[in-house]
Amino acid sequence: MLFSSLTFLLLFLPIVVIVYYIFPNRTYRNLILFISSVIFYSWGEPVYIFLMFISIANDYLHALLVDFFNQKKMRRLATLFLISSLAVNLGLLGYFKYYGFIFESFNNIFNSNLTVKEILLPIGISFYTFQTMSYTIDVYLKRVKVQKNILTLATYVAMFPQLIAGPIVRYQTIEDELENRKETIDDVGNGLRRFIIGLAKKIIIANQMAIVADIIFSKSQAELNIFIVWLGVISYAFQIYYDFSGYSDMAIGLGKMFGFNFLENFNYPYISTSITDFWRRWHISLGTWFRDYIYIPLGGNKKGMARWLINVLIVWFITGLWHGASWNFVIWGLYFGFLLVLEKLFLLRILKRLPLINHVYTIFFILIGWVIFRADSFDHMFMLISQMFNAQSEFDIMEFQKLNIIHLWPYYILAIIGSIPLMKNIFKFLNKRVFIGIIYDVYLVAIFLICITYLITSSYNPFIYFRF
Repeated sequence: MLFSSLTFLLLFLPIVVIVYYIFPNRTYRNLILFISSVIFYSWGEPVYIFLMFISIANDYLHALLVDFFNQKKMRRLATLFLISSLAVNLGLLGYFKYYGFIFESFNNIFNSNLTVKEILLPIGISFYTFQTMSYTIDVYLKRVKVQKNILTLATYVAMFPQLIAGPIVRYQTIEDELENRKETIDDVGNGLRRFIIGLAKKIIIANQMAIVADIIFSKSQAELNIFIVWLGVISYAFQIYYDFSGYSDMAIGLGKMFGFNFLENFNYPYISTSITDFWRRWHISLGTWFRDYIYIPLGGNKKGMARWLINVLIVWFITGLWHGASWNFVIWGLYFGFLLVLEKLFLLRILKRLPLINHVYTIFFILIGWVIFRADSFDHMFMLISQMFNAQSEFDIMEFQKLNIIHLWPYYILAIIGSIPLMKNIFKFLNKRVFIGIIYDVYLVAIFLICITYLITSSYNPFIYFRF
């Protein structure tokens, strides 16, 4: 079930909110959240719900054992059970996400013919696996108290607002709220407002950008020229941003409606002035997860230049692989890792002196990165990149007309405006000087109705991160 579906918007969410607030008891409310989350996930994954139950049980039991041996000052046994927990989590993730990739790569490298069975990727496994692992690791490191109530832990892992595509919510972020949160009418209102903003990003902008990106990325080399390829890449850049940041906004809004305060996941990444700045603004929850649980434990930048370089490349190799079981994702991760190393060594110092050029540089390399990310194969990737710099291409208005996308130009204006903090600053400015609360709410109601109209009149509603 998608947040941006009529079933969710008009049936599932209203029922869950009403039932949730009928019961004042915290245990009952957690139970309602858990049951509704199971229904939400089972709507599209009725079999793999048991895989999530296994992950919950695995980390619940292992965390109890880790905590027990920590209390007894038997650190080696605590470490052993931590490793055991991670092995189960990574084993499940590895089998369901990387089994085919590993054997296909083996066949290609050694020219063998091993049979590779097709395994359906469970939705959200990359996100909830990272959450359960972070919980057990934090118990081991004594950052959080062990959770002895399995319903509370299950509610945290399965909570439908962030189950499918994040943001990656760490247990320590909502540890207290799981049992002591205080929901208010203001929280529900603010959460609903944030949800509608995210819904508009997804329905009004991302879906329209996806139409253009899908058309252009599916064309052959003979049908492409430099102008069309750049339009496709820019469209995909907007699609993935509004698709994922919109989903994150909806998740944060839903969390707020149930009394949870999830951390921000995007902060206008396309205004960045360096690749370093971009990755501080894009998918923040994933970046901080890798920093805290892989980069810093590896030694970060504290063990000399050579070790730091290796640590960065390891982190970005894993970052790429996390996004998908394909070599183009690995290349994408290492591509950004290499750029980050260059910036750390000398580029950042130069970029700081070049106020406009630094932004152009950043957007340019981000767009190249999205080609690597979006391409279906190495050949497809090289073809697209070569066409991006094919100076022999000539502008042909007929080629654009054949795409049948001219009517979509207003969405690019919306996409540009929404990718900078212009509207946010305008509303902040007006809010300090005039009463715009009611006007703003009327505006959001209108936006919501427009989104419903789009959903009724179109069946095209893809979601990029279901692939990961």
